[in-house]
Formats: sequence, structure tokens, C-alpha cells
Amino acid sequence: MKPVLVIGKSGQVAQALAEAGGAGVVCAGRPETDLLDAVSLERVLDETQPAAVINTGAFTSVDGAESEPAAAHALNATGPGHLAAACTVRGIPLIHLSTDCVFDGTKPAPYLPHDLTNPLGTYGRTKLEGERAVRDGAPESLVVRVSWIFSSFSQNFVRTMLRLAQTRSSVSVVCDQVGCPTYAPALARGLLELARQAAEPDFSAWDVYHLAGQGETNRAEMARLIFDCSRRCGGPFADVVPVQTADYPTPATRPLNARLDMSETTRVFGVELPDWKIELEKTVGKLIEELSEE
Repeated sequence: MKPVLVIGKSGQVAQALAEAGGAGVVCAGRPETDLLDAVSLERVLDETQPAAVINTGAFTSVDGAESEPAAAHALNATGPGHLAAACTVRGIPLIHLSTDCVFDGTKPAPYLPHDLTNPLGTYGRTKLEGERAVRDGAPESLVVRVSWIFSSFSQNFVRTMLRLAQTRSSVSVVCDQVGCPTYAPALARGLLELARQAAEPDFSAWDVYHLAGQGETNRAEMARLIFDCSRRCGGPFADVVPVQTADYPTPATRPLNARLDMSETTRVFGVELPDWKIELEKTVGKLIEELSEE
């Protein structure tokens, strides 16, 4: 059976895909392949001959993209375009991950896949350019927007909150940014199901989709739940001081509404992710163990 090839291996989603897919998933990142090196992408495709490709590689620092726009564009737009072209030549379906940051966050309801895009910063703009490069270069592709990913892998909001609580008694967190937190292992299982269906000979539902956890919250409330879990597990915790985004300036402007409606994904693929709170305590417990060993 042909494997699923994942471009990237150190990020949350790549690690979750490797764990969820076992021997059926091959993760390829630097130095063996690089989104900035089209030849290396072609080589890994030829060596692996995958049933499908999932691209998790990206310039993911939302704030960092403001000071490094060329690097963000190269990884988020140019590289995925090269990958799309290479997949098309070989007849390999491509699943490309994108972000809620392609929207401006002004819609009062969760965003549907074909709602008007209007990114607020460099990260969102380059990710949108990447979406277009993939869809233009690979007709047999799925663009999958994800949001607020957390897990015990790599860097994420849960890990950041726990680290801050190790040295602070209170933490200021924005309370007017609303989203649907997504547990990376659950996301990985959903992506592998999309890849399985996309690899079927008669599949034709190529389009843009959303994949996010059930339930919504704001950043401050999520932080409170993280610290509640940590307190129960004997880990660090802090008081949460809610602040408005306008009073907490960052280099990049983020959408206040990052909620993604994934009903179309459920309709087409039968995929529905669980409530994010179900796995939060498990994640916090694992991270507390890691922090205690450092």
C-alpha cells in the first residue's frame, strides 16, 4: 500500500500525522527536502511514490512574518506552488494546510470556506497566496484551513501559558479573539481520512475546506481552562487578566473572529472533529511532565 507523504516533520501537525499514521505515513523535512528547493520536492515524490501528499510546511510565525515578508512568501506561497506543480505532473493528490488568518475576522458568524477573504497581515496574505498557487497549480488538490492548533507537540498556546505560569502569578490574555481550538492528533486523523478519500480513483470534490475542533472560546477563557487543568494535575497556574486586543498591541493584527465552519467537510467527507476540551487535560498533563523534566 502506498504511504501518505507529509511535507514537514517538526511541527505539531506533522508530528501528530506521524503518530496517527504509523508506517503508513512518511514525514519529509529538512534536510532531505525543502519547500524552497523544487528539485528536492521532486526527488522525495519520486522516491516515496505516495498515494497523497499533505503539506504542513510553512512560515508559521504570525508576528515574525511582519519583519520577514520575503521569507514568509517563499515558504507560504512560492514553495507550495512548486509542490503543487510537482504533484500534478505525477498525478498525486495534494492536501495543503492554510489558516483562519486569510479572513479579517469581522463576520459575526463562523467562516464558510468560500466567504470573502481579506487577510490583515503578512502571514495571512502569504498563506492566501499559497492557497491560490496550490489551486492554480494542482487541480487535484484540497486546501484545508485550520485554526488554533494545540497538542503536546512543538510550540503552541497551551505550552506558552504553562511556561508563563512557571514564573508569573498572573497573565494578561486577550478576551475578544474567538476561535475553535483544534487538537492536533484529532486533526491528523481527519486529514488522513481526507487523504484516503482523495486518493480514490473516482474522487472529484477538489475544493477549499475547513477542519476545526467542535466548540468555541476566546483566548482568555482558554487560558483559564488550561490553568484549571494544570492546577488539578499539580502543575503551574496563574490568574488570567482579560485584556482587549486593542490594548495589547502585537506586530501582526489577528482576526477577532477566527471561527471556522466545517459543516461542508462533514457533508463531503463524513469527518467531524471532537470537542477540543475533551483532550485539553491530557495535553496539559503531558506538558507538565515535560516541564518538570527540564
